[in-house]
Amino acid sequence: MANAQTLLEQNRPTAYSIDPINVNRWSPRSFLEKEIPQEKLLSVFEAARFAPSAFNYQPWRFIVAASPEDRARFYTFIGEFNLTWCTKAPALVLIVSSTETDKGPFPSHAFDTGAAWGALAHEAVRQGLVTHAMTGFDFAKARETLGIPEDYAIQALVAIGYQGPSDALPEGMAQREVPSPRKPVQELLFQGTFGQAF
Repeated sequence: MANAQTLLEQNRPTAYSIDPINVNRWSPRSFLEKEIPQEKLLSVFEAARFAPSAFNYQPWRFIVAASPEDRARFYTFIGEFNLTWCTKAPALVLIVSSTETDKGPFPSHAFDTGAAWGALAHEAVRQGLVTHAMTGFDFAKARETLGIPEDYAIQALVAIGYQGPSDALPEGMAQREVPSPRKPVQELLFQGTFGQAF
């Protein structure tokens, strides 16, 4: 199989000049069973802390499972498919967001928390780590198991760690262990009104 840099160049060519961190961030499923030093792990959350948010409300919260006991608790609500690969990840993080402020509902909580997740994912790349976000888990069971209040929305579960070899995955999964391509930017832009080509 081609090396990682070749796969990135083949699957993710850029049409315009951007920082390579945007291309180098992808979502592998193969993780090494190697613990992350605490300072390195905290660095990814430090980056998330500086994400923008409306009124500087910072609605994101991260429930971290980095010990064997905490990871085992998370496994109870993760779907079977994701359990086939994420059990090797040294850290699992459930991302939740506060849906309310002292003034009432906070409509941009999910948008703002997505910005924090993006900052986290990019800092992970800088730290030599990989991330894989997933929604293949039982949200209601996660809420119950982790004692998440009703005024917090569950957004996603993220595995964080060091990338492992693709051949450590089951065969069908190993074949998919490549950086995914992206749609051309022109497909994502509208001019002035919805559907009007840019």
